[in-house]
Amino acid sequence: MLFTPIFLFIVAIVAFLSIVIVQQGTVAVITIFGKYSRVLTPGLNFKIPFIELIYRKISIQNRSVELAFQAITADQANVNFKAMLVYSVLNQEEETIKNVAFKFIDEASFMQALIRTIEGSIRSFVATKRQSEILGLRSEIIEHVKSQIDTLLESWGYHLTDLQLNDIAFDEVIMRSMAQVVASSNLKAAAENEGQALLITKTKAAEAEGNAIKISAEAEKTAAQLRGQGVALFREEVAKGMAESAKVMSEADLDASLILFSIWTEAVKHFAENSKGNVIFLDGSTDGMEKTMKQLLAIEKLNGAADTGKK
Repeated sequence: MLFTPIFLFIVAIVAFLSIVIVQQGTVAVITIFGKYSRVLTPGLNFKIPFIELIYRKISIQNRSVELAFQAITADQANVNFKAMLVYSVLNQEEETIKNVAFKFIDEASFMQALIRTIEGSIRSFVATKRQSEILGLRSEIIEHVKSQIDTLLESWGYHLTDLQLNDIAFDEVIMRSMAQVVASSNLKAAAENEGQALLITKTKAAEAEGNAIKISAEAEKTAAQLRGQGVALFREEVAKGMAESAKVMSEADLDASLILFSIWTEAVKHFAENSKGNVIFLDGSTDGMEKTMKQLLAIEKLNGAADTGKK
């Protein structure tokens, strides 16, 4: 009877040691006498006490790590990187779990290898580029790293889910020089734009002024033509009137000089009525009158000859 409680106690201990509960998102690697045996999935599992041992529990969830390191460009500029790496176990297949469990002696060794591999891949890429190119090659750097380490990570049983370059910065001296280059480039662009705007403004103003001068000249030309035509018509009408008057006076046996005298007196009257000045100077002497009459008779003869030629 004494052995019954002892037996029950041993059975309870064995049962307790046989039960293995694996948490969700985790698998357990079982070994027998140090050799791989099998993988326990999440949930309630059983193992042989004292023979089967849990070698390692492996998380199959995504894990992240932050990186901070420095690289040197082809033109010897120091570039400071801050990155975040997201990785996970490739899948839950047995061969993949064996690689994760046995490729590295512990988790710290794997992390060191992973970080140094990514840093080396980025450094090798940056070493082929100039500092002025680096800031615009963020996506190219990420693609380069993934293409370089995806196969290697798969052989370790892992997969690179994401790589983010959160910050790319140069040394303070280089940053100041780059800022000066950008500022000078902006000033140059602003000056060029201002010069182009001023040129366009001046060109448009000159074109407008030229068009205004052209329009004014055309208007003046047209006005001069109209004035000339008016004067010509006026003279033509005057000549016709004088010819008619001379004809009537000749038929009445009167001296045609009276027409000229009448024109002379009408002109003096017109000057007096319409002139804006206070004094009108006319040569009222006999010689002046005779001279004026001769000029008017000469004009009449020219108009008469012109009319004869037209007929």
